[in-house]
Amino acid sequence: MMNLYSGTTDPFSHRCRIVLFEKGMDFEVIDVDLYNKPEDIAVINPYNRVPVLVDRDLVLYESNIINEYIDERFPHPQLMPPDPIMRARARQLLHTFEQELFSNIPALEASGKGIEKVRSAVRDHLIQLAPIFTKQKFMLGDEFSMLDVAIAPLLWRLEHYGIELPKAASSLMKYAERIFSRQGFIDALTPSEKVMRR
Repeated sequence: MMNLYSGTTDPFSHRCRIVLFEKGMDFEVIDVDLYNKPEDIAVINPYNRVPVLVDRDLVLYESNIINEYIDERFPHPQLMPPDPIMRARARQLLHTFEQELFSNIPALEASGKGIEKVRSAVRDHLIQLAPIFTKQKFMLGDEFSMLDVAIAPLLWRLEHYGIELPKAASSLMKYAERIFSRQGFIDALTPSEKVMRR
């Protein structure tokens, strides 16, 4: 059985939980207190961070790597596009999300000096995505994919991070609600995450 070491409020762990629940697999989530991590996290992940997936002799860390492994090992429903060109584009977009959006998570969580500049940068990037959803249901069209999984934890936490989107981004918020209503997303939420949104 797969074990996922997961932070109860960590957006990267949240991604992995979404994939596991979307796949409907047999797995165990081991909740990790991010402020008091057990020593074995540093033993299994040299960066001493979650998420960490342990599947027999295999130990993986970094949410996108974990999620691609799960998707390849358990291909139904498939979350990465089957076509190599579309898959490469999806990976490129995942990388863009990491660089332009998720690299700001530590600053948003610390909410110290310069926080407004960080919030503004994230808001601007999200507003740029909004037009996509006037024409399609999900990031890659009509099918829920790994790109939707990747961005969902951030969209869920906007209020928690103090980021307000303008009316111009209403198509993005309707898209977010479509994700939030999926059973896999609902099942993946921890009690601590449920209270992040009113």
